[in-house]
Amino acid sequence: MIENSILFEDLQKLSKGRVLCVGDVMLDTFVYGVVDRISPEAPIPVFLVEREKQMLGGAGNVAANIAALGASATLLAVVGDDQAGDTVLRRLTDAGIEPALEISIDRFTTVKSRYVGAGQQMLRVDHERAVAVPLNIEDRLIQRAEEIIPTVGAVILSDYGKGVLTDTVIARVIAAAKKRGVPVIVDPKGRDFSRYRGADAVTPNRKELELATGQRAASDDEVRATAMRVIVECGIRAVLATRSKDGMSLVTTEEDPLHIPSEVREVFDVSGAGDTVIAAFATALSAGVSMKNAAFLSNLAAGIVVGKAGTATARPDEMEAAIRDGATSGKKTEASKVVTLAAAAEQAERWRARGFKVGFTNGCFDLLHPGHLSSLRQSKEACDYLIVAVNADSSVKKLKGPTRPVQDEAARAAVLAALAMVDMVVVFAEDTPLELIKAIKPDVLVKGGQYKPEEIVGYDIVTSYGGKIVRAEMIDGVSTTNTVAKIKG
Repeated sequence: MIENSILFEDLQKLSKGRVLCVGDVMLDTFVYGVVDRISPEAPIPVFLVEREKQMLGGAGNVAANIAALGASATLLAVVGDDQAGDTVLRRLTDAGIEPALEISIDRFTTVKSRYVGAGQQMLRVDHERAVAVPLNIEDRLIQRAEEIIPTVGAVILSDYGKGVLTDTVIARVIAAAKKRGVPVIVDPKGRDFSRYRGADAVTPNRKELELATGQRAASDDEVRATAMRVIVECGIRAVLATRSKDGMSLVTTEEDPLHIPSEVREVFDVSGAGDTVIAAFATALSAGVSMKNAAFLSNLAAGIVVGKAGTATARPDEMEAAIRDGATSGKKTEASKVVTLAAAAEQAERWRARGFKVGFTNGCFDLLHPGHLSSLRQSKEACDYLIVAVNADSSVKKLKGPTRPVQDEAARAAVLAALAMVDMVVVFAEDTPLELIKAIKPDVLVKGGQYKPEEIVGYDIVTSYGGKIVRAEMIDGVSTTNTVAKIKG
């Protein structure tokens, strides 16, 4: 294994990475709803749509993972002259990804729509035309790749078999990268890995490795044997094989095989995990991290995204927390419950996707007292998972005066996180938690009973999508202000 201090050091390097991703971009659409009746027209369920979510898929998700790691990502891909292509462009820009898109009038942008009810995927509908791009588009892709490669530290070929990565495009991109000494990492497709001859590494899963070699790849020895066959017969430097619950294996001709156990984390959705692996691996290589350490980081990132709903990304703060908490221990610590707003919003979406109600409440929580405990207990009773937003020190001073808070924000967050009734804590510096409520979209918003519903910050937002407002009963005479006054005599 590798020392945590070394992983921390390498993790800090990722923001220096610059990666070009070439491949098949698509738009992943998730349609959430409920089924509570059968259609009178036919014996089929009626799906009532409640909300929709769109995100980058395929090579787009690879690029999104690179950007989420803090690195510079450029996506070279092909879209159709259609609305979905426009959406892809907007999503790339929003994610901080440099778009290098070619528009082809003879194809349409690949869209995969998933219909989800009660936390389960019920149907997937695909819109795509998986044919090779025309020669003029092929030439443009090669030209643009040759222009971009000198500016990056690694190249990813994300092959989903939709026609962008033709044999010619693959060969020319690899040749251009080799000329510049830039490593090429491939997420392969199909039986013939010799298409990627000259690549520095391929990242197949177990099934893909078995398909390419015609051999079983279950045990460590079998994975080594099949990977070595790919290396020797296909002219590839290394194989990073992902093995689901068995972790991953890095096989090269230069060192003994490295078998990395999977991180023991909650598994919800494995879609897109391969994108995370290749993104983290290539980003680390582009930043000067060794291939061995890059494999450890990619395994850590994959362990994070499989606990998220749909195609997702892993962020450096999540990876830092996983290293700090001991990702393989499977334990939830107080420190891991104190998160950023982005992490809280992602977790809330994850809980909702499983059919759970997410609650939200906020306050200064300066000196925790029975009134706080009562309010938090009532908040937890109104939902399945409770997110608590706590005012930062600067915010408390504005609200309570220059002598407050008594305890700093880190101490207050830690105390809240230690409570079993609190599932997640977010510190915010704004005067109100409005932006947090917009991002987290709680199903239940809880505030003290002294407020009228329409006076509660976020009331209009939560009620607009059918959320519930709960006014917690207060304990008279109990407050931090009174406690401080008593201490002063």
